[in-house]
Amino acid sequence: MLTILGFVMIATFLVLIMMKKMSPIAALVLIPALFCVFVGKGAHLGDYVLEGVGNLAPTAAMLMFAIVYFGVMIDVGLFDPIVRGILRFCKADPVRIVVGTAVLAAIVSLDGDGSTTFMITVSAMYPLYKRLKMSLVVMTGVAATANGVMNTLPWGGPTARAATALKVDAADIFVPMIPALAMGLVAVFLLSYALGLRERKRLGTLSLDEVLHKETATADETVLVGAGGAGGRTPLTKKTTGGGGDAPGADAEDAGENAAEDGFQGLDPHRATLRPKLYWFNAGLTVLLLTAMIMEWLPIPVLFLLGAALALTVNFPHMPDQKARIAAHAENVLNVAGMVFAAAVFTGVLTGTGMVDSMATWLVDAIPEGMGPQMGLVTGLLSLPLTYFMSNDGFYFGVLPVLAEAGQAHGVSTLEIARASIAGQALHMSSPLVPAVYVLVGMAKVEFGDHTRFTVKWAVLTSLVVLGSGILFGII
Repeated sequence: MLTILGFVMIATFLVLIMMKKMSPIAALVLIPALFCVFVGKGAHLGDYVLEGVGNLAPTAAMLMFAIVYFGVMIDVGLFDPIVRGILRFCKADPVRIVVGTAVLAAIVSLDGDGSTTFMITVSAMYPLYKRLKMSLVVMTGVAATANGVMNTLPWGGPTARAATALKVDAADIFVPMIPALAMGLVAVFLLSYALGLRERKRLGTLSLDEVLHKETATADETVLVGAGGAGGRTPLTKKTTGGGGDAPGADAEDAGENAAEDGFQGLDPHRATLRPKLYWFNAGLTVLLLTAMIMEWLPIPVLFLLGAALALTVNFPHMPDQKARIAAHAENVLNVAGMVFAAAVFTGVLTGTGMVDSMATWLVDAIPEGMGPQMGLVTGLLSLPLTYFMSNDGFYFGVLPVLAEAGQAHGVSTLEIARASIAGQALHMSSPLVPAVYVLVGMAKVEFGDHTRFTVKWAVLTSLVVLGSGILFGII
């Protein structure tokens, strides 16, 4: 009964948010509360929620202060050179922009923290997508999938959990999987190229010919301009080809390239919050912060708390300026923190009522006896839905040891099971139980249901590429 109710609860949640019948926060709170009553444990709801909140409180604190920290870094201009570099590569070509999104997300993911990756990626790419009227769910989908593949780094979480749960070395899990994970990244880049082609077909091949300086008080960003047209505000236009008199020639293309390199900024280059004299201080502070995260000198929430306080104090020494910066990022902080604590209700009820254990046991028991020698493949396939519908802790510490024991009974090594277990991470990063995904959709101003509907199919495909490559290369 618990198994059925668990699956029905998850399905109800996903259907309601994808159909936009409820907001994610409301669904994360009300649906598990209702099912907790159905299970007959409504009297324990408070205990389950408080336990869930306690478990996720450090994550919420980390996200709150990380948003403030990186928001301040964006304000003071730390990422402006990154934006300019991406623009030099991307220009106004949707294909290059989507591929650039995947590359940027993969590179920034080296720090092992999904929230950091999404904050930097969205802050750099969001102005481009908005200006060119590109689909924002393409940006969130590509970023989440690229980060999911890179999330398998030994310091990213899943690999370390698998190593701890099965008492093996994390390097023995990760290093042999590098070729398969590399194929997963290739799949993400090919996917981003294909999605970019689709966006190019929808929007046309765009041209950056010049940059409008601010025309009105409401225009706080520079504007991409098309090749031709009359009037003071020329719209984005498709770049025509051929030798007609109205077609842009080499001079126009050169002008567009120069505009992309020199003039157009995703962020207003004249904003009052810029601190060019403190650029290297801010860069050094960020590098030090990321190094401390990787080296685990202090817990991540503590590092971001200290970093945010120091960044605010040095860059904005006057109290009114500090209050203004905190207020500017308060909406993102509230949205993300609220989502995390709402997710604590969902996970608290799932765990406290025993639904998670019951669902996991049912899935393991459902494996046919003849599939025993193929437990590597079975584990890889199960990692997709299980790491999507439950936390990494629940899967790696609750389900994986059972799968490993079943594999050993059929001669499948523990290391093979461990490697297969990280195949589903591309899908996991879009799970409603992953706090970082709310940073992504919140900063990108995308509905979580729209992101889920668009991303899941591509994330599943990427995870299957990783799993298939691991089997093909003899790793799994």
